[in-house]
Amino acid sequence: MSRICEGRVVIVTGAGRGLGREHALELARQGARVVVNDLGVSNRGEGRDASPALEVVEAIVAMGGEAIANGADVADGAQARALVDEAIARFGRLDVVVNNAGFVRDRMFVSCTEDEWDAVLRVHLRGHFCVARHAAAHWRDEAKAGRTPDARIINTSSGAGLAGSVGQSAYSAAKAGIAALTLVQAAELARYGVTANALAPIARTRMTEAVFAEAMKKPDRGFDATDPANVSPLVAWLASAESRGVTGRIWEVTGGRISVMDGYREEARIDAGRRWDPAELGPQVSALLERARSPVAVYGT
Repeated sequence: MSRICEGRVVIVTGAGRGLGREHALELARQGARVVVNDLGVSNRGEGRDASPALEVVEAIVAMGGEAIANGADVADGAQARALVDEAIARFGRLDVVVNNAGFVRDRMFVSCTEDEWDAVLRVHLRGHFCVARHAAAHWRDEAKAGRTPDARIINTSSGAGLAGSVGQSAYSAAKAGIAALTLVQAAELARYGVTANALAPIARTRMTEAVFAEAMKKPDRGFDATDPANVSPLVAWLASAESRGVTGRIWEVTGGRISVMDGYREEARIDAGRRWDPAELGPQVSALLERARSPVAVYGT
């Protein structure tokens, strides 16, 4: 059986547990050499533990693959650059960044503290920026030197970022930012041989078990649609050379279902051809909304 990522070098952030762990393992099965990045923090981003990343590396080596562990803080610019540099120094190249690291500090919006907000935005949105920014700079330099790469950025958004989620204002805002960032990356980096796509996975992980306790229950038998491993085949395909023409897309994945998610499009329009008088807008807005689809329901409502 052919391995679609043979020889590719991939950084996977947050690869010690959950989705990131499954991505790293599947990429290795498909022939990729993997940099397993993880701080080993708690679900709230507290503490540090090198063992989760090391265990994933051991599993990859046991299957005959190549991998190294890395403990960089992805939201620290200098450490993110060092992460990219280590991948290149160790394996001689870098082909793919899978941005997955994150944690949650769920709180209703009115109770969310500034520190909680900043911590969640930092690890998700800034973490996605820092690693991809330094990888993109390397790929740009390669392209300018006449060695145009066949590179990939694979980001991790969420249904919370596409529709919102009650009790997760910071997380939802961060994931919405990641979705928009992906579109910009796709538009700007195509000239350097780089594609950018984002996932909105629905899977049973530490971050979803508490919020979706009932919906995410593991079945006693049969196909486990909530297994995070179900998301990883699409990650491996997006990381491969086969996905070269696919960019700027948001993919929702759960179980065996893959959906392409679309962003804001104009639903309906009114145009007076002049400046509106606020007093006349009531019936006009009502008529406009009658022609538009209802918004997608926020998770938890």
